[in-house]
Amino acid sequence: MNHPIRFVLCETSHPGNIGAAARAIKTMGFSDLTLVNPKEFPSREADVRASGAVDVLQQAKVVATLGEAIADSGLVVGASARRRKHHCPELNPRECAGRTLTMAASKEVAIVFGTERVGLSNEQMDQCNALVYIPANPDYSSLNLASAVQLIAYELRFAQDLFEPLQEPEFPPASGRDMELFYEHLERVMFASGFLKPNNPRHTMRKLRRLFNRAEPDEHELNILRGLLASVETGDTDD
Repeated sequence: MNHPIRFVLCETSHPGNIGAAARAIKTMGFSDLTLVNPKEFPSREADVRASGAVDVLQQAKVVATLGEAIADSGLVVGASARRRKHHCPELNPRECAGRTLTMAASKEVAIVFGTERVGLSNEQMDQCNALVYIPANPDYSSLNLASAVQLIAYELRFAQDLFEPLQEPEFPPASGRDMELFYEHLERVMFASGFLKPNNPRHTMRKLRRLFNRAEPDEHELNILRGLLASVETGDTDD
């Protein structure tokens, strides 16, 4: 595996869960942990719960937004305890592991976990290419954050022994940073053309995000799309 698999925890409320998550990923051979706006970190409680994985906490990156955490990622998978209709494609943990390892051969991958209370917000899910849904008892589907991290990390560890690397793609996947620049460009052109109405732009943009997130364009394809938008802005239609 040439590129890291990053575990991203968003707005974690309890520092003990951060420590337990660090321990969970280290036991499965991973170490890349990013924290998005945690309520309390660094923390003595996190260190205690991490046990022998304090080094993962010491190396953890702390950022203000999910966009910063996934800026270099070619695939972003959001973890959800609930089925989410009308969002991203859904994967079970085993499917998620296979897809993650395939993408990690050419680009960094981020697995994103939401808050303990409500999980990922709609805005955070808008930045994901897919969701991984953990099957659980429908009458009691509440799963501790660190337990969810452990389950996904285990499936990745298990899949590594069975994984056969695919041929390197001609062009690497577009990064999260480049996709956000594309969405900004797209929205600007749609406003200027009159296609996007100012009274409710978020609804249309959310649907377009889901469309392009599912497509997972590579860098070359994204350059074509950006070129198309630029030609619309300038009115230049020459080859």
